[in-house]
Amino acid sequence: MATAPTATTRRYGGHSMTAPLRRVLVRQPAPPATGEEHGPFGYPHPVDHVATERQHAAFRDLLAEAGAEVIVTGPDEAGLLDAIFAYDPSIVTDRGAILLRPGKELRRPEVDRHAASYAELGIPILGRIEAPGTVEGGDTLWLDERTLAVGRGYRTNEAGIAQLRAMLEPIGVDVLRVELPHWRGPQECLHLMSFISPVADDLAVVYLPLMATPFVEDLERRGIQFIEVPDEEFETHGCNVLALGPRRVLVCDGSPLTRARLEAAGVDTLLYEGSEISHNRAGGPTCLTRPILRQA
Repeated sequence: MATAPTATTRRYGGHSMTAPLRRVLVRQPAPPATGEEHGPFGYPHPVDHVATERQHAAFRDLLAEAGAEVIVTGPDEAGLLDAIFAYDPSIVTDRGAILLRPGKELRRPEVDRHAASYAELGIPILGRIEAPGTVEGGDTLWLDERTLAVGRGYRTNEAGIAQLRAMLEPIGVDVLRVELPHWRGPQECLHLMSFISPVADDLAVVYLPLMATPFVEDLERRGIQFIEVPDEEFETHGCNVLALGPRRVLVCDGSPLTRARLEAAGVDTLLYEGSEISHNRAGGPTCLTRPILRQA
């Protein structure tokens, strides 16, 4: 595990999606085992591992240049192709990490890798989701320091949300349950963060056609304004942007209209190449990272 020096003395925490990103964990891409794993994982074509490694290294460089301490873990053993998406197997709170239990069975071995990383980093474990509960990180979204929105869909179930609520209530965090649509069914991944990414406390990139009306109304009551993603850029990760700080984001190539709308709203955007690490795997920059510390 490699780390770079950091000026901050706090090691983990920050109940925010947009406070300055100080420490972030990423997992180097695992190589294919047989070359045919793309089918079970739902990728449109076989993985080009050479291109994947090159793109992921450039992605890590952008995070470091933006001022984050980049904690590099892995690579994992051959065949764990989704492990590159470090956001999903765990979340981090001010009191420690919570180990999740992915709804996608192929991803469940990743949780113990996260546990090992936290042990190396000296980050305590606040809790762990157990069967029959399932929660994936992509279904979790901090609305403020006391509210975690959690999507109820095919990857995160009622039992998982109940367990998460029981872990968070003692530390003063409420769980807001958000209904997710069927979309294309359980075989394709639709997370809460598939259609919303906060870029500041009062601004978020959204794809409204997939959002539940009560959730939209809740966001509007909170004074959050929307930058809408056009239909043609929903599947090119227009909605999945990583806030490096308020109104400063990292975006995947392939969504020029969304990027133009971000910049028109005064949001500074950094662009990365994602043909292999994002487009072929259906995961954007948020998916590729596990923020460890956000701090103003």
